[in-house]
Amino acid sequence: MGRAVRGAARSGAPDDGTPEGGARGLAAAPESSDPEAVARQICLKMLTAAPRTRAQLATALARRGVPAEAAEAVLDRFAEVQLIDDAMFARAWVESRHHGRGLARRALAAELRQRGVETDDIKAAVSDLDPEREYATARALIERRLPGTRGLARPARFRRLMGVLARKGYPEGLAYRVVREALEYEPGDDGVAGVADAAEGGDRPGAELGGEPDGW
Repeated sequence: MGRAVRGAARSGAPDDGTPEGGARGLAAAPESSDPEAVARQICLKMLTAAPRTRAQLATALARRGVPAEAAEAVLDRFAEVQLIDDAMFARAWVESRHHGRGLARRALAAELRQRGVETDDIKAAVSDLDPEREYATARALIERRLPGTRGLARPARFRRLMGVLARKGYPEGLAYRVVREALEYEPGDDGVAGVADAAEGGDRPGAELGGEPDGW
């Protein structure tokens, strides 16, 4: 399932539960006098394209006019045979998006909420990302971006690098620590004094975090 989730993430699959190709994919389902048969076809078509949450499938069925009772019956059956498993979806999503995009727990939780995953499943999935792993990922992100900021004044570098981590969902305290350490130990740089100068110059950690496009 993790591979399929990664594929959906890379392809930019829509968040509203419609399969790739949008309304055309749903319109392709043949008419039937049995609403549960229609619901099964719609769900199977979507799940063949990519993993989906129960909420995404329910949204698609409602859009096609499947009666709520028939939709619930089919979704319950799919969950029973584990064709729908929101807990597994959440774990695979967290692993894929953290590894591939460097997203932190806060950003991952927001994405899962948008896809209708229940709070308990979200908490269980993001709890797999311990603080040490988040720190290591944040440090790797900053080390990749550090060389591209070397022509800037220190306060501007500090703001830009903080912004990178803010947009990935990292908390301000962790972002400040990672950026400060990266600038402090940068080869050939004057280290801590420059970071202190940035703070003294009015660049409070967390200020102006939304300016530069992420590009990742």
